[in-house]
Amino acid sequence: MIPYGRHHIDESDIKAVADLLRDGFLTQGPMVSAFENAVAAYTGSRFAVAVSSATSGLHLAAAVAGAEPGTALVTSPITFVASANAALYNGAAPLFADIDPATVNIDPAKLKQVLAMNSNVKAVMPVHYGGLACDMAEIRRVADGFGVSVIEDAAHALGGNYPDGGRIGNNSFSDMTVFSFHPVKAIAAGEGGMITTNSEDSYKRLLRLRSHGINKLDDPFIYAEDAFEGGEANPWYYEMLEVGYNYRITDIQCALGLSQFKKLDRFISRRRQLAKLYDDAFSDFKNLRPAQPREGRDRSGLHIYVVRIDFEAIGMGRGELMRALRARNIGSQVHYIPVTSQPYYRDLGFKTSDYPNSADFYGQALSIPLYFDLSDDELAMVIEALRELVG
Repeated sequence: MIPYGRHHIDESDIKAVADLLRDGFLTQGPMVSAFENAVAAYTGSRFAVAVSSATSGLHLAAAVAGAEPGTALVTSPITFVASANAALYNGAAPLFADIDPATVNIDPAKLKQVLAMNSNVKAVMPVHYGGLACDMAEIRRVADGFGVSVIEDAAHALGGNYPDGGRIGNNSFSDMTVFSFHPVKAIAAGEGGMITTNSEDSYKRLLRLRSHGINKLDDPFIYAEDAFEGGEANPWYYEMLEVGYNYRITDIQCALGLSQFKKLDRFISRRRQLAKLYDDAFSDFKNLRPAQPREGRDRSGLHIYVVRIDFEAIGMGRGELMRALRARNIGSQVHYIPVTSQPYYRDLGFKTSDYPNSADFYGQALSIPLYFDLSDDELAMVIEALRELVG
């Protein structure tokens, strides 16, 4: 079976984890900061905070941005539920702005309309769909006009670039950026996420929230009479300053993540090569087209390769096509069911029909195999199967 996505693990990754297990901390050790420092240096961000998942990262970033009861957060309907759920975790209201059909990313003009109608928005969370950067310069301009924070959901986008050449995650257009290390992403840590920021205040609060709200770094003690004895800090003493979480990542995960990270540019280069082969092959298809523009391939993190298919024209439903591909040992997936179509969000009053570009996209979308170890022969099999079934 050719899956739609798969991680690549080699002997260097296995050795990195085995060495850690033999000699290192299992958690709360130096491998965590080593991984954080590597990601910060690569992206060009001042700070990085490793967490247990991108979902926990989005939760904490939204909290630091001020999401709380009575406020709102705006994101795209075409994303995994975790993006919108970051509002709910903090007691805030989720809101949505429709996508630009040319990129599948949030449309800054639609975002501006939503912000103009909702004065309680604290943050916007653009999603770099498939690894292609949103129009962050315009999103930042729009957000600044309404005094709201910007959190980049870059779960798909590690290794990608903005149009100006800067690396996604440098926060030149945002307050915080969140990455994912789930196994089907560009690099794998089993699970895990990372938040980057250029704000020292945000960094310190993220550290506290990651570990139970307990004081970190140079946070002052509230009760000095308990914290000090004879002018020296009591070595056992700590204070919980706010309600936090156990969102720590382990050194085991970071050992794997750091080993994988050393191969990131090679992983991304191969993904871009494969995507361009798909683009070339699909140029003469009548009922199928790439969902995102070819000119963005050289700067995309290319987590997934998505096509849009005219199912009515081919006389076949999406489920039927997916089963036909599976019969040929080819996996496929859909990214994503619009968040606004989920039962929980429908119960909140959302309707996907209010976001027509997202509804149209969902009706046509199919993710096809894309990963580092996908061979040229396997890619040719996917193309020929789609040529036969879709045309």
